[in-house]
Amino acid sequence: MSVDTTSNTVAERKPLSVPQKALRKMGLLRPVDMALHLPMRYEDETRLGTLSSARDGDTLQFEAVVQSCQVVFKPRRQLQAVVTDGSDICTLRFFNFYPNMQKALEVGRKVRLRGELRGGFMGYTMMHPTVQAAGAPLAAALTPVYPSTAELPQAYLRKAVLGGLARALQSDAFTETIPREHLPPHTWGLRESLQFLHHPSPDVSLDELEDRSHPAWQRLKAEELLAQQLSQLQAKRERQLLNAPVLAHSTRADGVRAQLHAVLPFTLTGAQTRVVTEIASDVARAVPMHRLLQGDVGSGKTVVAALAAAQCIDAGWQCALMAPTEILAEQHFAKLVGWLAPVLQPLGLQVAWLTGSQKKKERDAMLALVASGEAALVVGTHAVIQDKVQFKALGLAIIDEQHRFGVAQRLALRQKLSDAETFGEHSEGTPQEPHLLMMSATPIPRTLAMSYYADLDVSTIDELPPGRTPIVTKLVADTRRDEIIERIRVQLTEGRQIYWVCPLIEESEALDLRNATDTHQDLCNALPGVMVGLLHSRMPQAEKKAVMSLFVQGQMGVLVSTTVIEVGVDVPNASLMVIEHAERFGLSQLHQLRGRVGRGAAASACVLLYSLGEHGRLSDTASARLRAMAETGDGFEIARRDLEIRGPGEFLGSRQSGAAMLRFADLAVDGELLQWAQQLAPVMLDQYPSNAARHVERWLGGKSDFLKA
Repeated sequence: MSVDTTSNTVAERKPLSVPQKALRKMGLLRPVDMALHLPMRYEDETRLGTLSSARDGDTLQFEAVVQSCQVVFKPRRQLQAVVTDGSDICTLRFFNFYPNMQKALEVGRKVRLRGELRGGFMGYTMMHPTVQAAGAPLAAALTPVYPSTAELPQAYLRKAVLGGLARALQSDAFTETIPREHLPPHTWGLRESLQFLHHPSPDVSLDELEDRSHPAWQRLKAEELLAQQLSQLQAKRERQLLNAPVLAHSTRADGVRAQLHAVLPFTLTGAQTRVVTEIASDVARAVPMHRLLQGDVGSGKTVVAALAAAQCIDAGWQCALMAPTEILAEQHFAKLVGWLAPVLQPLGLQVAWLTGSQKKKERDAMLALVASGEAALVVGTHAVIQDKVQFKALGLAIIDEQHRFGVAQRLALRQKLSDAETFGEHSEGTPQEPHLLMMSATPIPRTLAMSYYADLDVSTIDELPPGRTPIVTKLVADTRRDEIIERIRVQLTEGRQIYWVCPLIEESEALDLRNATDTHQDLCNALPGVMVGLLHSRMPQAEKKAVMSLFVQGQMGVLVSTTVIEVGVDVPNASLMVIEHAERFGLSQLHQLRGRVGRGAAASACVLLYSLGEHGRLSDTASARLRAMAETGDGFEIARRDLEIRGPGEFLGSRQSGAAMLRFADLAVDGELLQWAQQLAPVMLDQYPSNAARHVERWLGGKSDFLKA
């Protein structure tokens, strides 16, 4: 079996087998990758047990004599054998089997069996146990079980990984990169840790292995966190060496920023004023800003972005704002046009609009405005970063809901911004990269900010504008739908509007969920004379726009929608949000949806409709999510609990692609190791630069760019 995928020989150019392709797909290309592909659990094949001492549900390895073996057809074709170890009997069942299995289980033969024991009225049963000849030497160490795929049998993967480990340990791949005096306490050496985790001795505590508190696991987690911190800090330092346009804060009374401030129909909160100052100070420097603006739902991030854009325009540069969906982009466009258009028009400047659904004629007209510089602000979806878009002088890019863009899109944006052509007449000699402001309505927990956003400066709006009404959140079983519909009737008579969110568009055989189309029909029947709209992602853009327009204008009383309205939709008159099958949504997503109401003066409520399912109870994760929603409306507390329940993926979107997601460290429990890595990273880069480079290469290979996106 050839598993070496690293050499460039003739042998490698032969067609790859299915398992070899699966290895490549999993990123197991180098011996180092194999060595770092650590077990997810272990099986103890170092000892034999007996049937009489085992209990229902135990995984047991024992030796027994075959008493009978036959193919039966009840309830379906299966191989059935009865064995005894002298203390009890056990029935073996195989629904998928080959003739050699029947031969291995001939009557009178002694075999070694391993599997999960199930107890019943008819005695013990094992389904598809592993079978081998009795008397073979027992394993000297626990047997590792590796993360795998259907195309990659565990035996093949185990041999490949252990072969890669041996080659890696023979090379200098795992020479120590961390000076001894800087090692974290209570950890083992790197080589020793790797060898142990692939071949743990049978006397080790399985609990320590499974919860990853063993010193060998601690060393691997420390290594991984340090690689991440080094990569992030290196990215930040490299960016500080680049030049950026100086977007000086204009003090002119007739400047765009001053005029925008004057026409705003509200006063900025203290938190908004603070972050506006932070951003204004950053973009006035000749170093590219790389800042994350985070704030809870409704905290007023758009006006902060508008003031940053105005400062950019005052300095003679263009600004681009990119949003993940057309609905959100259009909300931004409408607000920004309302605020900025009256100020920009006397200057001969415009706000341009770019999306993938535009007709060619309209799109070409917008591209011309962008290229000429007449479009001082460009708002749109990912269409903003397509090849045909050429800015005359791009000084600031703003990405809203940045976690919803894929890594490839964010990298493409950075590449586009780094392209000297985007600077046009300003490009001679100096700027290399415009300023970048990323916005998120999902507050980032502190440990996540320390880890995945260590290369960013973070501004936080931790104060809601006055007038936002608290939202009451209720958990209601879906058996009480009639009561909810009655409450909707009352709200409608008071002139209010209602959102009803469903997780699916049409009926699915895989998931028995209430779907948007059925719910829309049910509500139309239950609420005669009321305009009930339907909105989902598969609708043509023009139809989506028409539905949203009717709802925003107040003509539509109820809007049934999928999560397409999760962000950006702002209808102050909407006072009730019903979320169907709330147990199927992520916590941050529920919080985002809830934030669509409570935007006006009326008391608002969010009803989380849940289904107990076939087992009559919610899963522990679903219960924790719904309980958190009912107990707090604080986005930062929601984010902290979400990190505990789901891990980092919810916050990062596709940032985890490549090698960016932590495979071993757990931010919920490894805060001390993260602090250690954060403190050591600058020391390594300054005092041990070659060691730092080898450390990042070992852990991230060529994928460290994904952490910088």
